Amino acid sequence: MVALLLPAVAGCGSLPEEPLPERGFGLRYEKPVAADKLNYRFLRDWNLPGLVVADLNAYVDLPHLVTVVARSCHGEGTGYDPDARRIELCYDDLTEQSELVTRGSEGLAEIVRETLYHEAGHALIDALDLPTEEGRAEEDAADRFAQVMLLRDPEGDDTLLVAARAYERAAAAEREPDPSDEHAPDAVRAESHRCAVYGHSPDRHKDLATPARSDCAATWAGTRDTWTRDLAPLLRR
Repeated sequence: MVALLLPAVAGCGSLPEEPLPERGFGLRYEKPVAADKLNYRFLRDWNLPGLVVADLNAYVDLPHLVTVVARSCHGEGTGYDPDARRIELCYDDLTEQSELVTRGSEGLAEIVRETLYHEAGHALIDALDLPTEEGRAEEDAADRFAQVMLLRDPEGDDTLLVAARAYERAAAAEREPDPSDEHAPDAVRAESHRCAVYGHSPDRHKDLATPARSDCAATWAGTRDTWTRDLAPLLRR
């Protein structure tokens, strides 16, 4: 539980919000319900959404506004709404996610970063009107965007490996994949992240080398080149 990872706080006082930009990724926090106050405080104290938004805006120049809204979702789940052009980051999701990490607050922070980049991938697929089929194909593409963004960061491989371990633990806790879930099974998502990490830096991650990952360098190159090509109209020079 997040409550075990953070010191108690007296309330959830808000810092002044910056006005939303006219274009690009913007950030807004909504007041949490009582049960989500610690999760709200965690996001604010670590400035996780703010750091991801700044990174995205430094990399791409969106022609319209996509708002990242941190809010209490009452179980609806984090996701991207193409009609509203907004990413909803749910405070309540952090409680479940905290049970999947082994590195306390740091591990939870890594999960939040990977999640936000995944949802930003959906927003960019929408903005570019990419011919990605809905469902599993789009979810896989969004996972690959998260890989591209994180592996631009020298420490991003650690984030992907933390996320991979969380997906693996989620898979172990689930008897069988939910057939209504458009995402790949958690075990498949875990292996995709590990393959990207190994393919990106095989010398750094020799411990990940297996015969099954012999094609990961080519897989990673394809992921990087495809997203770089598709993002070309929006990339900052």
